[in-house]
Amino acid sequence: MRHVALILGTRPEAIKLAPLALALRAQPDRWRCTLIGSGQHRDLLPQTLAAFGLAVDYDLALMRPDQSLAGLTARLLDGLDPLLAALQPDWTLVQGDTTTALAGALAAFYRRLPVAHIEAGLRTYDRFAPYPEEANRRMITTVADLHFAVTPEGAARLIAEGIAAATIQVVGNTGIDALFWMRDRLCAVPDPTGPLPPALTGQRLILVTGHRRENFAGGIAQICMALRELVDRFADVVVVYPVHPNPHVQEPVYRLLADHPRIVLCAPLAYSPFVALMDRATLILTDSGGVQEEAPSLGKPVLVLRETTERPEGVAAGNALLVGTDRARIVAAAGRLLTDPAAYRQMAGVVNPYGDGHATARILGCLAEAA
Repeated sequence: MRHVALILGTRPEAIKLAPLALALRAQPDRWRCTLIGSGQHRDLLPQTLAAFGLAVDYDLALMRPDQSLAGLTARLLDGLDPLLAALQPDWTLVQGDTTTALAGALAAFYRRLPVAHIEAGLRTYDRFAPYPEEANRRMITTVADLHFAVTPEGAARLIAEGIAAATIQVVGNTGIDALFWMRDRLCAVPDPTGPLPPALTGQRLILVTGHRRENFAGGIAQICMALRELVDRFADVVVVYPVHPNPHVQEPVYRLLADHPRIVLCAPLAYSPFVALMDRATLILTDSGGVQEEAPSLGKPVLVLRETTERPEGVAAGNALLVGTDRARIVAAAGRLLTDPAAYRQMAGVVNPYGDGHATARILGCLAEAA
């Protein structure tokens, strides 16, 4: 039996590692699976895992108010080191590019424990966009033993950086596995769209997520003004915006949008109602990487509220469009999709370049062979 430790701390990590945890625990004669939670997203992590019937085995509970990245990283390393030393997993798996993922990879490396990086090879080549994620994922690459890339383009970036091709596997994205798992379960739910009031259910829905650090300095406000202009221009459009708890997001969003009757602001949603809203949406505006990956599988055009993205495959395929945080660009792009059926169909009909729902099986196959 091989022991696999999954280290996670945020909602996206929970979503993308849940299919692996479920698959590992479905084969108890072959695998022992330990879930280690950092507490980086104190409330969102257990809520998200619960949607898959999961909970962490160890909760480091390291979140602090107004914590610095340096302080969080130091506490993560101090908390993870003795735990990994005691557990001695055969593989330590980290996902993506969070501070939790970086610290998990480093802590395992310091103990000379094998590290596998899920969602390897994402790059913007601007270390401050996104910040600190671009630097995190590049540092994880240097200590990982196995690199699970989502796309051939991601694998090519790693090879160009000198990573041995034999340590890289293109597997797709486990987030698509999670999406399909949840969507199948939502089919039996009559009206799973959570915060959308019944009076607004007949309207065209714009679903919004926006929380990136690089958008704090005026970008979130620009996004909000664009949303307000869109609902004022289109009387049949409603906006749902699950608002991140960070005060740098909360303050401008509630100040600029709270009083509009067709803009619904709510706390971050559990995964199942969020998937239902994505499936129900006409259009998605986001600065989230995960949503960029999920939307093509649901046939939803995406406007990316960033100036650059480490997921250019969606842009190249035509499902996603970079609009940044400029109010005029957002309004123009969204307005076109809301008024031009041909343009909408073209974006909505793209085959998902990020996966087919079988990434988990490929990863487990690679781990079994590597073991």
